[in-house]
Amino acid sequence: MSTKKTIKRIGILTGGGDCPGLNAVIRAVTKTAITRYNLEVFGIADGFLGLIENRMRPLKFSDVSNILDQGGTILGTSNKADPARFCVDYAPDGNPIFEDVTDRVVDNIARAQLDVLVCIGGDGTMSAASRVAEHGVPIIGVPKTIDNDLMHTDVTFGFNTAVTIATEAMDRIRTTASSHSRVMLVEMMGRNAGWITLHAGAASGADLILIPEIEFDIDMVCRRCIERSQHGKAYTLVAVSEGAKPKGGQVVVDRVVQESPDPIRLGGVSEVLSYEIAKRTRLECRATILGHVQRGGTPTTYDRTLATLFGYHAVGLMIHDQINHMVVWQNGALGSVPIDQVADKQKLIPPDDALVAACRATGVCFGDEG
Repeated sequence: MSTKKTIKRIGILTGGGDCPGLNAVIRAVTKTAITRYNLEVFGIADGFLGLIENRMRPLKFSDVSNILDQGGTILGTSNKADPARFCVDYAPDGNPIFEDVTDRVVDNIARAQLDVLVCIGGDGTMSAASRVAEHGVPIIGVPKTIDNDLMHTDVTFGFNTAVTIATEAMDRIRTTASSHSRVMLVEMMGRNAGWITLHAGAASGADLILIPEIEFDIDMVCRRCIERSQHGKAYTLVAVSEGAKPKGGQVVVDRVVQESPDPIRLGGVSEVLSYEIAKRTRLECRATILGHVQRGGTPTTYDRTLATLFGYHAVGLMIHDQINHMVVWQNGALGSVPIDQVADKQKLIPPDDALVAACRATGVCFGDEG
């Protein structure tokens, strides 16, 4: 019997960090499912945590009206709830105790009579969803991350908004850098992928762009700052990814969240660099960490439309029996790939990336000899 004839009730969850455009996907999935296919839709609270704790509610057409331009997610989210490795308690020494509660998730899905689960999230969510799918739960994935680091899709919704916010911040910081003749470093999110930093740095005309994929030489960074100062350039603008690291060195870790599936939280490399550059060059330096401002607020027009397309296509995949697939955008068109091809992988900037080459050609320094 085909999936098209048997689907009656679907669930939606948003996992991982919040992201501009999540509500646009929820809206598109819910309205398409109800109006075109007469399906029942249930919203699951706080990502996989809601499935673990059996917290879900019906979503009606009116529940998702007027949310297209809202940031965040009306369903809530969690980045600490991987069913395969869920913190159930803490030992006397304070360390978390993990258990595999996937069976509990599967039971709650069966109890709610959900025929398909739509999982909207990044690499962590897709990895967790893939493992749940191995237990017989039909999954449709929708790629969400400001980091743009999901495999097999050219772009994820949320990325354009994050780049736009970061670019505006760089533009604003340029004026204070110029006014005070400073080296200004702006740190951006992305974990081990430098997509936000590369694109925002290119769009704002940054003088240096430091990304995880290209290890930097601190001497080269300082030399570029001094050269600009000696040749009449009153300031230097540096775009820095939170995962950038020196040659042979390590990333700067802000904190470790032991109960999270992704425990290492990066942050602070711009402050370390600011101190080093100032000490070595005697130039005045300042660091700004953009942090969560990059993932909050109203999504751009591009992300609203992309999220709407993704949500619409997600319903189409389930109706046409493309189960356990993730929606992708490839070569200017909607498509899909098996979700297990995305799980536990990360898309990084390749060495031959065209934007890296264009930036180098226009005089941008990446902290290396390239």
